[in-house]
Amino acid sequence: MNTTKMEAGLIHGKDVRPANIGQFNVFRLMDFCNKPTPYVRRDFYKISLITNPVKVSYADRGIEVTRPALMFSNPLVPYSWEPIGAMQGGYFCIFTEAFLTGQTRNDSINDSPLYKTGGNPVFFLEEAQVGFLTSLFEKMRSEIDTDYPYKYDLLRNYVNLIIHEALKMQPSTAYFKHKNAAERIATLFMELLDRQFPIDSPQTSLKLKSANDFALHLNVHVNHLNSAVRKITGKTTTAHIIDKITQEAKALLLHTDWSVADVAFSLGFEYTTYFNNFFKKQTGRTPLSLRKPVI
Repeated sequence: MNTTKMEAGLIHGKDVRPANIGQFNVFRLMDFCNKPTPYVRRDFYKISLITNPVKVSYADRGIEVTRPALMFSNPLVPYSWEPIGAMQGGYFCIFTEAFLTGQTRNDSINDSPLYKTGGNPVFFLEEAQVGFLTSLFEKMRSEIDTDYPYKYDLLRNYVNLIIHEALKMQPSTAYFKHKNAAERIATLFMELLDRQFPIDSPQTSLKLKSANDFALHLNVHVNHLNSAVRKITGKTTTAHIIDKITQEAKALLLHTDWSVADVAFSLGFEYTTYFNNFFKKQTGRTPLSLRKPVI
């Protein structure tokens, strides 16, 4: 699961599944975002109208939103959210790509400058814009509970009005670099690596198996990730991954009754032969021999 427990299921909170148009929901920030959320991906696109200070952190940069702003988030880019102060005002809506594109367009939402990976997704607002956008979010909150048969078309139009309001503006450039970006990236990598273990089911296959997998998940270039991890830990990203997989392989072979094929699959190996060769290279022994006492 990419999203936080707090946000998990929100998009399913109402009857938001009309045929073939995706999913949508809208909320007040104060009802869900008064506490920090960890650095994770979300499972949906999100537009937030922020009216109270927050700190948003990406892998190697962040921004303190100290005045009203629109923020655009997409499932490709993980981030953390930290409120500054006790109260959070504003709104957010969440939706799938299918909801926004509907049945008439084939282009991807990720082609939009608002959701482009590596772009600047925060737009500071003037007072008049805050009033206009607040009215749109309130209209969406009212509309989603109605029985109007075309309400999802209307909701999509409101979302598009918000998007076009942002497209007319220049994004914020007030991002700050983390004081030690390499340390932050290395820490995020190690936390992400550790979270994959222990593996508790032979039906679950390891998702992140290479340095490139982790780089994509953290939204940084693989060379940047490798450089940061080596600088902070003295070992390569690949070495950490190999060590962790080898350690988990030993534990599964010694403490479960799973077949070698099941262990191989759970660790992300497509073929048992590949796992056997990997394990022997790392330990000098075959997987089966580890289960037999050495005489």
